[in-house]
Amino acid sequence: MKRARHWLTPCFKLTTLTLAVPFLVACEGPQSALDPAGPMAREVAMLWWAMCAFATLVLIVVMALWVHAMRRNSPQMDAARARQLTLRWLVGGGLLLPTLSVLLLLLFGIPIGHRMLPLPLAGEQPMRIEVVGHQWWWEVRYPDSGVVTANQLHLPVGRPVDLDVTSADVIHSFWVPRLGGKIDMIPGRDNRIRLQADQAGTFRGQCSEFCGTQHTHMILDVQAHDEEDFANWLQARREQQVSALPGPAGEVFAARCGQCHRVAGVSEGNRAPDLSDVGARSMLGAGVLSNEPGALLRWLHEHQRLKPGNAMPLHDDLDPDHLSTIADWLETLRP
Repeated sequence: MKRARHWLTPCFKLTTLTLAVPFLVACEGPQSALDPAGPMAREVAMLWWAMCAFATLVLIVVMALWVHAMRRNSPQMDAARARQLTLRWLVGGGLLLPTLSVLLLLLFGIPIGHRMLPLPLAGEQPMRIEVVGHQWWWEVRYPDSGVVTANQLHLPVGRPVDLDVTSADVIHSFWVPRLGGKIDMIPGRDNRIRLQADQAGTFRGQCSEFCGTQHTHMILDVQAHDEEDFANWLQARREQQVSALPGPAGEVFAARCGQCHRVAGVSEGNRAPDLSDVGARSMLGAGVLSNEPGALLRWLHEHQRLKPGNAMPLHDDLDPDHLSTIADWLETLRP
């Protein structure tokens, strides 16, 4: 008996430490699904907490039975009684208990999943936005206004938004943890997910399906505005016209950059991120650099070192003064 207790002591300590781990882990932050800021995200968090509570209960019961089994004295019984007990545990613990557990989780989870679907609504209809995943950046289109941007998503607070998502190359996955669930972005197929922000603020989106070497640098900056601020932003982008960069640097931009990048009123490239409002964005390279003074010039010089494999060619053959002039001009592009 003493030997059994001696063996149980470290096992009990290990079990206690294991159970303590969830309480030591942070549950807040820009990518925490347990810090919801919208109704769809709250449904996800509710389901997680319910499953966590149920799993904890099952663990406690199993550990209690394990400790009881280790501490009790084995009773003497004949072969028939042993077979009877074995059958009882197999049927009860191996069949009935898992079946009831799964049914309970389904009864709780199916209504939650149903409430997260982009189903028809009465009254004001959801706003529609198109999001296209590329290696490794986000293309965001507002089809009702013709506005196009990249690596940022602007939303109105308090209004449901339906995002039609697809991919231009490999499978990506759209996910803004604090606003809702995730959904795959598949080439040649349109999927739809509904989000809603209940408060103004900045949220982080992330591709959650491995899509290549720069998967981790595929971040989406999500800005939720009150209705008036969002309308002002959309109107400013809709009416934005940029004056072309004059001189030799402008010619370099038109010949090299404008073939792939669009700038409202200047170029119509559609193979790379739209740059019409690049000066107002919080980051460059879909999360590689903070968009502070001088960052655009660094990106133009070092983009293949900062984000190896991206589709933009090197600019080593260009005059450094021209690159500097282009970078200064790009910093002024704001709606």
